Amino acid sequence: MTHITDVPIRHKGKAVKAGAIAGISKRDSRLSIANLSIAFIALVIGGAAGLLQGFVRSGFLELPSWISYYALLTAHGVLLVLVLSSFFSIGYLYAGTSRVLGGLADKTVAFGWTGFGLMTAGTVIAAFFILSGDANVLYTFYTPMQANPWFYVGLSLLVVGILLNCIGMFITYQSWRKRNPGELTPLFAFFSNAVFVLWVFASLFIAVFVVGMVIPWAFGWVPTIDPMIGRTMFWAFGHTLVNIWMLTSISAWYVSMPKIIGGKVFSDSLARVAVVILVVANVPGGFHHQILDPGLSVELKFLHVIQTFMIIFPSLMTAFAILATMERTGRTKGVTSLLGWWKILPWSDARFFALIVAMLAYIPAGLGGIINASNQINQVVHNSIWVTGHLHLTVGTTVMLTFFGISYWLIPYLSGRKMTKTINRLALAQTVVWASGMLLMSGAMHFNGLLGSPRRTANTTYNGHSAASDWALYEMLMAMGGVILFIGILLLVYIWIQLAFIAPKGDTDFPIGEDYNKKDASPLFMDRWAIWVALATLSIAIAYVIPLLDFASGNSPGSPPFLMP
Repeated sequence: MTHITDVPIRHKGKAVKAGAIAGISKRDSRLSIANLSIAFIALVIGGAAGLLQGFVRSGFLELPSWISYYALLTAHGVLLVLVLSSFFSIGYLYAGTSRVLGGLADKTVAFGWTGFGLMTAGTVIAAFFILSGDANVLYTFYTPMQANPWFYVGLSLLVVGILLNCIGMFITYQSWRKRNPGELTPLFAFFSNAVFVLWVFASLFIAVFVVGMVIPWAFGWVPTIDPMIGRTMFWAFGHTLVNIWMLTSISAWYVSMPKIIGGKVFSDSLARVAVVILVVANVPGGFHHQILDPGLSVELKFLHVIQTFMIIFPSLMTAFAILATMERTGRTKGVTSLLGWWKILPWSDARFFALIVAMLAYIPAGLGGIINASNQINQVVHNSIWVTGHLHLTVGTTVMLTFFGISYWLIPYLSGRKMTKTINRLALAQTVVWASGMLLMSGAMHFNGLLGSPRRTANTTYNGHSAASDWALYEMLMAMGGVILFIGILLLVYIWIQLAFIAPKGDTDFPIGEDYNKKDASPLFMDRWAIWVALATLSIAIAYVIPLLDFASGNSPGSPPFLMP
């Protein structure tokens, strides 16, 4: 494994030390800061929309006539699930890649800024039509529900911007490999490249669907659209997006967490194998969101459930590697008891504390995912608010807390400042507040889902039906959890402002862990992404060619648009 002390001179352009901040050039840091800034804005607006949702659904608030509950629901999903995660991941992965590869290539920066501009423009356009009430189609924008056609244009710009960032990352990755023949790319760069490979697969599905089908239909150029194609293409994108967030988060667990706790990466080769399995097996998992859909044979659904469960293996590998890293670190510090290593972990370091809470949340989140992907059990929870609770455990807790933990070193790393003891204590408190609010809200959603409470609806009283009366307590707990979470957002924004503009000047490291054993390094063919892309393409073809050809055969009459209130 190659480390930052071993990297050669950076790409053609400015030298690393010229105008550098903590080992990264100001040119590269500005691109990451721009992406992170949009992510933080999306968090505040999307979080406020979620808070209002909770009040409306629990009966504590009635919205004015000029805004719809479903506009809030759409804004909450699009801004947090798509916009925040995309901008944050790009800002973080670009910064880390610049750190370990000695800087970004000139063309990468050009593609990055162009992609940032398109993504920002697309976000503004989409958000405008959502908040104006002309795009009440939720995060999934299932057809034949129809939004203003310019909403889809905004989404298209966002996706094209992501693809340009992918090209930029591939340029730097391949440039480093050409200048360093016979060397294995640093583990962080391997993670980054994997994330952007998945983004290409995901973006191509949604781009073909939105540009090729939805936009012509939304502008009235074609009269109908096939809802089954829409759901299938969306979940090929949407499920892959989930694992893009997870892979981004896991990169910090594998690479940065060992450095923070004073240890080393447990196994470079195990990490790369887990990454490759996630890339190859990921996309076909989208069909488990369609277990109850018509138009798909039982045999096809069974195949896709198996492909979905393949993702369990890298998850278990990750759990083993992370626990082994922490235990081995404790052993090197003299701990001999069975679980004594758990006590000497740096619990007072907010960078570690946020990550470990995120990892612990991943345990019930993963178990819930197995339930959702199981044909028989899915019948019980499908389309109930249980599914929303699962999403808030995975994205809202595991991913977001990891992103927050990353921020506690990434923001001062880019701004040339240091985290003070006071800010660290605030960050510890923020982690507790966020985890508590999410535990309360997500837990209430899971229990309410088992009682049959639906998702995606503002009114859950069912005209006073007795069955709905059992849901009231959990609706109230969900709203209380939302209040706690919004307090967590405000606290987080305060911390970010401190770390970006007010904290004392100084050097903050981007933690990159080293290997325990250099002999454990993976063989060089692991860097040959053509192999893994080809296998992933084959996996996708096995899953999607037959159903998509069947949908496109003309047997479906299609549907005219339905406009949502």
